[in-house]
Amino acid sequence: MNKFKPIVFTSVWTEAKDYLFITFGLLLYAFGWAGFLIPNKITTGGVTGISAIVYYGTGIPIQNTYVLINIVLLVFALKILGWKFCLKTIYGIGVLYFLLWFLQRIIVDEQGNALSLVGDEPFMAVIVGAALCGMGLGIAFTHNGSTGGTDIIAAIVNKYRDITFGRMTMLCDLCIISSSSFIPGYTIEKVIFGYSTLIVIGLCIDYVVNNARQSVQFLIFSKEYEKISDAVTHQLHRGVTLLDGVGWYSKRDVKVIVILAKKRESTNIFRLVKAIDPNAFVSQSAVIGVFGEGFDKIKVK
Repeated sequence: MNKFKPIVFTSVWTEAKDYLFITFGLLLYAFGWAGFLIPNKITTGGVTGISAIVYYGTGIPIQNTYVLINIVLLVFALKILGWKFCLKTIYGIGVLYFLLWFLQRIIVDEQGNALSLVGDEPFMAVIVGAALCGMGLGIAFTHNGSTGGTDIIAAIVNKYRDITFGRMTMLCDLCIISSSSFIPGYTIEKVIFGYSTLIVIGLCIDYVVNNARQSVQFLIFSKEYEKISDAVTHQLHRGVTLLDGVGWYSKRDVKVIVILAKKRESTNIFRLVKAIDPNAFVSQSAVIGVFGEGFDKIKVK
């Protein structure tokens, strides 16, 4: 029984860390809305964008519309994405509801109106607000979280097709922003700002998600190849492949350790190799994509 305790602890810690980062990502997302987009009456895509359009047109609180629409979408997501995704999505919806409500009540001017943190600079609000929203969504996506809405649609499509989250979200959101032109008094300038937020959010989402998923390949030449291979397998839980090689200058047979790992695991691999054989020769290179067990699933259009 004891040998299973570290695995259980690791699983619990991984889940806890996911929820921690999801919360942080949603805080950035809500801050981008409350401090920059809402005060300048700028909308973007997603259910939050729809809710903002309803708020600008009717005054109904943005968080109320957001929750109602997501309840409907969650019914469809439950079968396709499973309980684990939906639980984190429900958590994300609840946390974002609270953060939008809370931040809109503390980021106000002396009269109690929404306060823009960049003053009367709507374009700057677009850049900063959209960047915060994009980074927040990217962090949430990377840790298997979601804010619901079109994020659910993007996650469903991404599960079966090789389409990035940012691109899918952008395609889903074009019609939402276009509909903002029907709000009384809403200028074409605001609509263009809305389209601009899509570009910034999409770029930030892809940057964060792709950077977190980037993989690397190690080629390690060492006389202690057995110890290094065992340590990588049992301590880092990464697969190891041994190749036979010949040093052309020395004409001696050598073993080459090949490891494919996530970029974030690079430091641990270097520390492990250095602890076993400080004189090892190590080559690290970035790879475009790694598919299979332990990495991304193979997706074909």
